[in-house]
Amino acid sequence: MKNGMMPALRLPFASLTLALTLALAVPALAQLGGTPTLPADGFRRAPAPARAAVAKPTAEDPREVLSRSPEPTFDAGTYDRINAALLSYAAIEVRGGWPVVPKSANLVPGGRGGEVALLRRRLAVTDDLDPAKIEGDIYDEDVVEAVQRFQARHGLPTVGSVGPQTLAALNVPVGKRLRQLASSLDRLVELGFSFGERYVLVNIPAAVAEAVENGRVARRFVAVVGKPDRPSPTLTTQVTAINLNPTWTAPLSIVKKDIIPKMRRDPGYVTRMRMRVLDAQGQEIDPANIDWQADRAPSFTIRQDSGTANALGVVRVDMPNPHAVYMHDTPSKNLFNSDYRFHSSGCARIADVRDLAAWLVKDQPGWGRREIDAEIASGRRTTVRLPKPVPVAWVYMTAWAGRDGTIQFRNDVYGHDEPQKPRFMVELQRPIALSQARTTGFVLQSADPEPESFEHVPYLDSR
Repeated sequence: MKNGMMPALRLPFASLTLALTLALAVPALAQLGGTPTLPADGFRRAPAPARAAVAKPTAEDPREVLSRSPEPTFDAGTYDRINAALLSYAAIEVRGGWPVVPKSANLVPGGRGGEVALLRRRLAVTDDLDPAKIEGDIYDEDVVEAVQRFQARHGLPTVGSVGPQTLAALNVPVGKRLRQLASSLDRLVELGFSFGERYVLVNIPAAVAEAVENGRVARRFVAVVGKPDRPSPTLTTQVTAINLNPTWTAPLSIVKKDIIPKMRRDPGYVTRMRMRVLDAQGQEIDPANIDWQADRAPSFTIRQDSGTANALGVVRVDMPNPHAVYMHDTPSKNLFNSDYRFHSSGCARIADVRDLAAWLVKDQPGWGRREIDAEIASGRRTTVRLPKPVPVAWVYMTAWAGRDGTIQFRNDVYGHDEPQKPRFMVELQRPIALSQARTTGFVLQSADPEPESFEHVPYLDSR
């Protein structure tokens, strides 16, 4: 068992409990013409927090539109806030969801017409636009600010006009948003992270890292995370040290998928990239003596010398874990300027990683940003150990809610939110409450393309 969860039978307990409750309560209220009463702490029905001012972007650089909120994305209250967000979006679904904005719509500031009126209604449903301003067909300043709020909640550049990305996000069905919230909650519950006074968070779908101290974000960083075919894992561990001017030993998967194919095309690649081929005893081998065309498993390792061209850059944040992934610098800093930052082989590349390193080692006497910069400039390979390990969590949250009541969504790049076919040990009839819930238009899996099927497995006693 892991964190109280059975690995062979993973039940989404957090969302299932909420689903059963809402399956009975929400449809009944809808039939009576009522609206569910939402929590008093201001969730989606609280105009002021939800419509907090949005900072205007000053550049195309995604770092300019990172959230400036001091509140962490993930803390001990996240579980309850996602539950409250589920209540809110379930109520929206019961009321019929939101209107679909046509793909052909030309929605720019100053425009007017029926499509703008439809956009106003769409934005009002999720309180991005004050419901008191729903009437009208002009794309005025109120609509610009509402679109910016919507874009900020969905990790999009806050330009105020509706382009293809914003239009796609506007038209995601409420059922899918419910599934994102429920799936994110289930993953967090299973992860079982223990918060400390200081901790580091990487939210993979947002490609953002946070250094959190005493319940507030001390630093927030743009990150580049794993490609969809080489996804970054979710994990919890501790940061134990900072490696300055590290070497890089290529994992076997990268040797096979990347380095060997490049050597077949370009025999000088290893030498040009300052890589060394080592045998089992750590002795260097001449790359020319290796048959790069062979299909057998490599009997050598490849280590890249330290330096600015190193795949880890000049800083590696050491965090022991079974996936052999790290947070680190990179020579490919241009990727931080993209709004699509899923390019690594599983590690998290951190923009301004020297600032993160300085924050991590600040309690180590004699070490700060100036000393880190000086040591890197010297070219020496140095390990700075933390006097107290700092917890770190890599999470996969495509949906969450902040302390101010704002509900955030990000694209499910890895497809983890897609409904999975459950495999049970015995045949089960569909639970009555959930069946009724789906027929009334709710719930967490209302967008499932087809009903679940359960596989009968004989010999229960031996399996």
